[in-house]
Amino acid sequence: MNPLERMRIFTRVAELASFTQAADTLGLPKASTSTAVQQLETQLGTRLLHRTTRRVAVTDQGERVFHWAQRILDDMDQLLQEVAVTRR
Repeated sequence: MNPLERMRIFTRVAELASFTQAADTLGLPKASTSTAVQQLETQLGTRLLHRTTRRVAVTDQGERVFHWAQRILDDMDQLLQEVAVTRR
């Protein structure tokens, strides 16, 4: 899984405050969703989410990453749309 996919998964988990709901909306197994976030945390060297059996909360560092990830993903989506338009 590439870093952009991991960021997309992380942002969905953060938005929904749930690995299960994020996995469902992304059409992924819950285990894959959790693994992707763990890999992103390892790659960045910081904890992005506080996890308990009842809830998921974004850490302070996770908030920073969340906002950067949203911008990056929005830019990537816009780039893909522009390229698609120019190909037509």
